[in-house]
Amino acid sequence: MYLSRFLSLHALWVTVSSVMQHYPSVWGHYDVCKTQIYTEEGKVWDYMACQPEARDMIKYVKVTLDPPDITCGDPPETFCAMGNPYMCNNECDASTQELAHPPELMFDLEGRHPSTFWQSTTWKDYPKPLHVNITLSWNKTIELTDNIVITFESGRPDQMILEKSLDYGRTWQPYQYYATDCLDAFHMDPKSVRDLSQHTVLEIICTEEYSTGYMTNSKIIHFEIKDRFAFFAGPRLHNMASLYGQLDTTKKLRDFFTITDLRIRLLRPATGEIYVDEQHLARYFYAISDIRVYGRCKCNLHATGCKEENKRLLCECEHNTTGPDCGKCKKNYQGRPWSPGSYLPIPKGTANICIPSISSIGNPPKFDRIWPNISSLEVSKPNQANVCDNELLHCQNGGTCINNVRCQCPPAFTGILCEKLRCEREPGGCGRAAGPAPPLPAAPLLLLPALLASAGLC
Repeated sequence: MYLSRFLSLHALWVTVSSVMQHYPSVWGHYDVCKTQIYTEEGKVWDYMACQPEARDMIKYVKVTLDPPDITCGDPPETFCAMGNPYMCNNECDASTQELAHPPELMFDLEGRHPSTFWQSTTWKDYPKPLHVNITLSWNKTIELTDNIVITFESGRPDQMILEKSLDYGRTWQPYQYYATDCLDAFHMDPKSVRDLSQHTVLEIICTEEYSTGYMTNSKIIHFEIKDRFAFFAGPRLHNMASLYGQLDTTKKLRDFFTITDLRIRLLRPATGEIYVDEQHLARYFYAISDIRVYGRCKCNLHATGCKEENKRLLCECEHNTTGPDCGKCKKNYQGRPWSPGSYLPIPKGTANICIPSISSIGNPPKFDRIWPNISSLEVSKPNQANVCDNELLHCQNGGTCINNVRCQCPPAFTGILCEKLRCEREPGGCGRAAGPAPPLPAAPLLLLPALLASAGLC
C-alpha cells in the first residue's frame, strides 16, 4: 500500500514538474543578498548578487500630459463613434464624475464594464495636427522585465512613437515607431521584432503590426521585452544564464531595458480611412483605458527590497552600499572603489561588496561584526582585491597562496596570511598546560598594511 502511494505521489510530482518547467520565472534568481556560513574561521557572511522582485511599476508612476489642457471635458463636448460618424450620443464633461475622463483612469483597475479611460479632445482643429505627449515618470531607475502594454479605448493611433529616458527626462531616445504606413510616416521600412536577431536586438524599428484596425479586438499595442529576451534565453526563456551573461557583459543591452521615464507620443489619431472626414471631426480623438509596465527597481545587484518613501522609490541597500540605486559605498566602507554586483558566475553571481576603510577596521559598526567570507570579496576585475601573491603579500608560516584570493595554511596556523596560531582559538589558549606559546613572527605585522592596501581595505 505504501509503495503504491509513493509511486502515485512520484507520478504527480513528475507531472507537475514537467508542466511548471514550461513556465519559468523570467527573473526568479538572485533573491538573497547574503547568508551565514560556518568555516574554520568561525561564522562568516557569504555574499552574493541580489535584486528586487519584479512588480507592476504603474503603481508608482507620475503622469504628465502635454499640452496640459488636452484632456476632454473642459468645456464639455460631444464625440462620435469611429465606426459610425452619425452615432454622436457620447459626452465628455470634466465637471461630472460619470462623464469625466481624467488621466488617472489610464492606470486604474480594469475588468469592469463599461471600462474607464482617459480621453483627449476631438480633432476639431483639423488640419492642425492633434499631438499629445504622455510622460510616465518614476524618479527612479527601472529595469523592465515584461512587455509594455497600452490598451486604447478608441482605435489605435495611425502614428505613434514610444520613447525612453535614462536621465529623468532631460534627454529622450526612441524605443519603437508605430504607424499604419511606416514608409510614409517615418521614412522607415516596416519590421517586427521577429525580424531581429541577437546582433540586431537593439535596432529601433517601425512596426505596422499594431496600428491597423479599429474594432474592439484591435485595441492593444505592445513593446515586446520578452521577445527580445528570447534571442538570448530561448523561446521559453529557459536559458536564463545566457541572458544574465549578456546583460552582465554588454552595457548597451543592459541600458536598453533600463529607464527612468517613458513617453508616449501620439501623432495622428485612428482614422480607419485613407482620408480624414472633415465633416465628422468629432469621431477622431485618443482614448487609453490601460497602461501596463512591469519591472524592478535598479539597485545594481545590491538589494532585494525597494520601498516607497516620500513618494519616491528607494532601494533597501545591502552589501554596505547606500544611495537611491545603491550606487555608492557607505561611510566607513570605502576601502575600495564602489562596484555594481555581477550576475556571474551563475547562479549566485558576485556581490562586490564595499569593505571597511582602514580607519574603521579596528572598530567596525555593531551590525557588521560578522566579517565577510574572503571569497565574497572578489570583484569582476581580477586586478582588484588580491589577498596574497608571490611578491609582497606572502602567506606566512609555510602557507600557500591560492589564486591570489586566500592562503592555504598549515594545520597549526590560521588567519588571512596564516599569521595566527590556531591554538589561540582553542579553550585554554596555546600550550597553557605545557608552557608559554612560541612568539609570532614579526613579518606578518609589518606586512599587514600592504595586505590591506592590496585588498582594497585602505
